[in-house]
Amino acid sequence: VGAMPGGINKQPKANSMFPELVEAAFALERKLRPNREPSSTIAINRNAQFRPHTDSGAGAGQSTSLIVGLGTYSGGELVVEGAKHDIRYKGLEFNGWTQRHWTMPFV
Repeated sequence: VGAMPGGINKQPKANSMFPELVEAAFALERKLRPNREPSSTIAINRNAQFRPHTDSGAGAGQSTSLIVGLGTYSGGELVVEGAKHDIRYKGLEFNGWTQRHWTMPFV
């Protein structure tokens, strides 16, 4: 969700399909990190488990990723460069474009 950078005309379909979700996602970012430069886009994943990777693209001009886990689950920690982080209802910033990261299994 959000505004695609660099003059990309095609915007995410979720903006028009789920306007309340778009508003809530950016409000959550402001609440978690009030002094952070606002993101242009936010990825929303559900029941997603990722293998070790670095993010592709230029990060829409940002070098710092912000992630938070929401919901009722156990496990699912984010591992960044080998360090495990509990992100359930806790925001974590890291450089997703240079630091390898992945999610641990969850239920």
